[in-house]
Amino acid sequence: MNLKKMVGIEAANYVKDGMVVGLGTGSTAYYMIEELGRRVNEEQLNIVGVPTSSASRNQALELGIPVKTIDEVTRVDLTIDGADEISADFQGIKGGGAALLFEKVVASYSDQVIWIVDESKMVDKLGKFPLPVEVVPYGEEHLFRIFEEKGYRPTFRLENETEKKITDCGHSIIDLHLDVIEDPFKLNEELNQLVGVVEHGLFLNMVHMIIVGEEKGPNTVTVVR
Repeated sequence: MNLKKMVGIEAANYVKDGMVVGLGTGSTAYYMIEELGRRVNEEQLNIVGVPTSSASRNQALELGIPVKTIDEVTRVDLTIDGADEISADFQGIKGGGAALLFEKVVASYSDQVIWIVDESKMVDKLGKFPLPVEVVPYGEEHLFRIFEEKGYRPTFRLENETEKKITDCGHSIIDLHLDVIEDPFKLNEELNQLVGVVEHGLFLNMVHMIIVGEEKGPNTVTVVR
């Protein structure tokens, strides 16, 4: 059973006619966009998609889903996206697909956010998945040294053996190998203070519903804060 496909299709059911929908990025969001494309073509679903990456934009256009940028809409009704880790108190790490900046921008301007994951992404505390930090290339080596001195075990995200990964905005990504993040809110504040850090993959108090793919079927969790 493909758990990612299961939750992608399940989440697409929450999209209603007339909605502006944030289209997430990654292997799970892919199936959600596929299902929305099917509904647009077979059910004449009338929506506007706001993609969080060039990959999601290209996929949506190929499927006939009308798209706009975040600046071409006044509000997003619902964003559906994957996550790389979700803690027991429903905080998240995202950015494994290097789209964290656009993903966080779109989520921040959304009335509702749904995360779709398979059960392997549910953890007690965040941190086993490396925390992505998107940085401007100018001064990135200084930030890298700061992270080293703090014991955060940084590595540059690579495209291949010799080239650094470049995001859709032209930035680099430094992954922090923290193992466990005891206080995500404190780390959030710390990273936000560093000049040259554009954004990071801690998505805190942002999600309203989580759909978890389990062998017995999709498990929908409503988050109350």
